[in-house]
Amino acid sequence: MSSTRTLTVRELGKETWRDFETVLGKNGGARGCWCMHWRLSISEFMEGKGEGNRKAMKRLSQREPRPGVLVYQDDEPVAWCHLGPREAFPRLERSALLAKVDDAPVCAITCLYVRKEHRGSGLLAKILDAVCDYAATLDYPAAEGYPIEPGDGKRAGADTAMTGMASSFRAAGFSEVARPRKDRPIMRRTL
Repeated sequence: MSSTRTLTVRELGKETWRDFETVLGKNGGARGCWCMHWRLSISEFMEGKGEGNRKAMKRLSQREPRPGVLVYQDDEPVAWCHLGPREAFPRLERSALLAKVDDAPVCAITCLYVRKEHRGSGLLAKILDAVCDYAATLDYPAAEGYPIEPGDGKRAGADTAMTGMASSFRAAGFSEVARPRKDRPIMRRTL
């Protein structure tokens, strides 16, 4: 599919819930996550894996602020992005690997999940642009991502690539602000 078509962003809510399910598929993304990885302790996450995590995200989708956005190419849902203030993600806040770089307020982009049939199409940088445009409307001064950079010709699996690929963040105007591990840069873009 061509990546030159128009991308739009819609908040996750009652009216977009079915599109969210379409993007994440029957398994809720990787292994029953339903994008609750960064919001729960590992024990809570494992206890809710699958249906429990789906229900937890559905509850979040009914609250303000919304937990993320769906990205559409024309009218087709092609991606999901989990985002919000870094403090909204307790597991990220506790992460020794992805510890805060500084006290700057950021819109944390914790998950970028692209529908399988659209992966590898070059859409990810454009998705990030659309998501950053959305975050700017919420008055965030910067967006921050936690992508992976596998290196050595390695390919990332869905459960590790959920945070995005560093090359796509670079293509979308993000700069590296820290590298806590060889394959894990922390990247930011001023909005």
